[in-house]
Amino acid sequence: MTVTKTRKIALQAALLSTAALVCATPAYAQDDASSAEAGSNEAIVITGSRIARRDLTSTSPLTVVGDEEFTLSGSVNVEQVINTLPQVVPGATAFSNNPGGGIATLNLRGLGSQRNLVLVNGRRYIFYSTNQVTDLNTIPQFLIESVDVVTGGASAVYGSDALAGVTNFRLRRDLDGILMGGQYSITEEGDGRRYNAYVAIGSQFADGRGNVAVFAEYYNRGQIMQADRDFSFFALGDSGSSLIPLGSAGVPQGRFVAVGPASVGAGTNYAGSGAFFGTPGTSTPYNGTTDSYNYAPANYLMVPQERWLLGGYGEYEIAPGINAYAEITYVNNRVANELAATPVTQVTDFQLAAIQGLVSAADFAQLQTIAARQQAAIAGGSLAFGPVAAGTLTLPALNPGCTDVNDPTTCQVVRLQANTRTTGIASRNVTDDRNAFRVLAGVRGDLTDTLTYDVYYMFSRTRNASVQLGNVSRSAFTRLAGNGTCNVFGENQLSEDCIRQISILAQNGTISQLQVAQASISGPLFTFGSATDPVAFAAGVEWRSMGAEFIPDTALSSGDVVGFNAGQPTAGSYDAKEAFLELRIPIVQDGFIHRFELSGAVRYSDYSLANVGGVWAYAAGAEFAPVRDITFRGQYQRAIRAPNVGELFGGRSVGFPPATDPCAGAAAIPAGPLRDTCIATGVPASALGTGLILQPNAQIQGAFGGNPNLQEEVGDTWTAGVVLRPSFIPRLNITVDWYDIRIQNSIAAAGGGVNNILNLCYNVIQNASSGICGLISRDPLGVISGPPFVVTATLANLSEFNTEGIDFQIDYSLPINTSLWGSGTSRLSFFLLGNYSWNNSFTPLVDLPDDVVECAGFFGLSCGNPTPTWKWSSRLSWMDGPMTTSLRWRHVGAVDDDNPGTVFVVDRIGSYDLFDLSFGFNVNDNLTLNLGVNNLFDKSPPIIGNNQEQANTYPGVYDVIGRDFFVSASLRF
Repeated sequence: MTVTKTRKIALQAALLSTAALVCATPAYAQDDASSAEAGSNEAIVITGSRIARRDLTSTSPLTVVGDEEFTLSGSVNVEQVINTLPQVVPGATAFSNNPGGGIATLNLRGLGSQRNLVLVNGRRYIFYSTNQVTDLNTIPQFLIESVDVVTGGASAVYGSDALAGVTNFRLRRDLDGILMGGQYSITEEGDGRRYNAYVAIGSQFADGRGNVAVFAEYYNRGQIMQADRDFSFFALGDSGSSLIPLGSAGVPQGRFVAVGPASVGAGTNYAGSGAFFGTPGTSTPYNGTTDSYNYAPANYLMVPQERWLLGGYGEYEIAPGINAYAEITYVNNRVANELAATPVTQVTDFQLAAIQGLVSAADFAQLQTIAARQQAAIAGGSLAFGPVAAGTLTLPALNPGCTDVNDPTTCQVVRLQANTRTTGIASRNVTDDRNAFRVLAGVRGDLTDTLTYDVYYMFSRTRNASVQLGNVSRSAFTRLAGNGTCNVFGENQLSEDCIRQISILAQNGTISQLQVAQASISGPLFTFGSATDPVAFAAGVEWRSMGAEFIPDTALSSGDVVGFNAGQPTAGSYDAKEAFLELRIPIVQDGFIHRFELSGAVRYSDYSLANVGGVWAYAAGAEFAPVRDITFRGQYQRAIRAPNVGELFGGRSVGFPPATDPCAGAAAIPAGPLRDTCIATGVPASALGTGLILQPNAQIQGAFGGNPNLQEEVGDTWTAGVVLRPSFIPRLNITVDWYDIRIQNSIAAAGGGVNNILNLCYNVIQNASSGICGLISRDPLGVISGPPFVVTATLANLSEFNTEGIDFQIDYSLPINTSLWGSGTSRLSFFLLGNYSWNNSFTPLVDLPDDVVECAGFFGLSCGNPTPTWKWSSRLSWMDGPMTTSLRWRHVGAVDDDNPGTVFVVDRIGSYDLFDLSFGFNVNDNLTLNLGVNNLFDKSPPIIGNNQEQANTYPGVYDVIGRDFFVSASLRF
């Protein structure tokens, strides 16, 4: 079974390191603190838990990325660093042109951006659309202090969506003074210019009882076209054993194929691949190798972006134990996507009298011959047009617009499949203008000497206005091409009047809204066993309200649009009321066993959705350190994800796809599983074998869109790991963690379409009580006759995901008794963060458990983006006085094509390695300069043909802009 669902696995890291090491080196920090920090009296809340603790250990594998990584990699946009983490698969990025949308998303472990929860300062942030996913463009990178990535279902701690894990962006909260800076980047080709400037001003007041800060940033990114790189200039495809420029068969010159049996177009240019009008008005047989259209140059390779970001935060101690705080953020983000001019493929009735002057005499004679043959085919019953049986149509049905069937000048038509491209209207362009707003206010403090509380309310809203240029009205094109108003027989033949009438300025809007109110308390309770640290807890209640709306204009909602996709309105909302409890139970400390503790969490959620209702999420874990040098840890987590607004309320529509009802054959169906299944799904036994009674034509009505009956997804995560910090090798940390994440009841497109649903139900599964057969609804006569009796091909809880592998990290710091800057000593720092994954599977239908798509080590039309079994990122840094020199190595392992039954020219992509070099220099206590080059050796991406994603490669995985330079400055005072 071929599955187009892309499932990519990534990886994750569970690390151990010191806070001093985090601050001093541009590396990935780990989840244990040094002995120095462990002895600190300040308790800190780490991501993955709500309980403050002093030792910074974590039962869940946790990766911490410091702010230095953003600086030394020249990353202004958040996703540039996040996507280099081995546990993250690139989601939407700066290179997402088709599909695009002007957003940047995080796809943790390849389980989908909707299954990873993004937090800012430990709280939910801003959604950008009906899918309730955070756009990373809304996070101020210059204020990031660190980024915490937790593996596995964390729903017990944070609620819905945390199936794959949680990513928490920690922003600076104590700014006192002025921080300002900026960066400029440019490729070696001299394009893709990017620059930003930012300023943040903070101040203490009321004798240190209060702090307030405001900040602003401007960012601009220039576009790179596919025409600007040799590897992407031509649209490549497979031909025998080599890649050749193939392009598209939708050509500006026009390509036309006679509709009907092969005999209709025999002996004319309009047979086979059709007639090609390389010379306006005069055709030749179409040659796919030489006549195809190269659409690639007009596409963006890197999409342009302009962003304004404003915000502020403050906190004030009203009275001892009562601190009021607030945050506000506003972001305006404008991103454009651009594609080649609209390709139009449309069956069209051409009035012979109207087009006689547009084509040569030879072509007109061929078209007259084809028209006569089409009429004969209709009369003989071998050609059908419309939803009725062959042999019943007469001449007027070929031209519904004619008024006098006896007038051959208006009613004599020829039916052709037109394949053209409206280059006269220029390229397709869509601009998304997205405005996001978030405000949060709360009160926190101390209830007692040991108990703390926190109460807050958060409101966020995003509005997006999308304007599409270059669309064509399908109905106008069909009508005006047919009556000769639009001359489609040659390139650049469309008149201004034609362009005006067929062009559509399409628009849509999206509004998404999130509200959260939460109250919690936490603190120690009592000591247990021989432990010196007390049992600690966190508990609270939470209310969330999610709502979204997608508003297409008439052209998009009617479907009368060619160019960009049509869309149906979406609107909906729901809320959840929750209560949660978390415990940490130290049992043994500093005895014969160094440390042993248990942890657990539970959350009950009551959703206003009838098919979700009340659900539980929970977790249990343990840490065991027989000696200080080694710690074993493990955890089990049950997580849930409620369906989002888009999945629930996505606008539904009824379509008429070609399909075959296996119960509607004209021959009698013998006793057996097929007959039994037909009867069990609502077909009267007397109707079997009647053919057209059950299926009057070659189309079956299907319903598409959201599904209000969706249930929650359920995820089970197991992790087990070991942390090594050998005392005989100071500053060496080694972490290895195994993970196994299985998501059941997964939400995905049901069955793969109407025809596939019918085939699976009646020919494969043959069980009327199965989920697939439940998507088929028949009227009392057993006919799939129309709403509500349709085949429902909307989203459904019928799939399953599973990912399994090992994350590993080596982290080491070495003092050196030498210095080029006269400081006496310097230091080398090294880390290696990697993943080995042997299972990355997707089961489209749980009713067919053996039908599994395995993507670990593969890429292609089923798996999508390359999913290597091995992937890692490492950095070697030398810190000498005010100077830091750093080299980064990124590795993506080799992958094979996922379809062994099809021979592609490129059936294997070898391992891919990138090296980046950067320098940092502290000019003085206030000014820091950084410069660097990414893709140091100008590594090109692998070139792929028919099994590519876009731009002849996979831009989300491989570097497509080449050697890239940056310089930045930061000033504090």
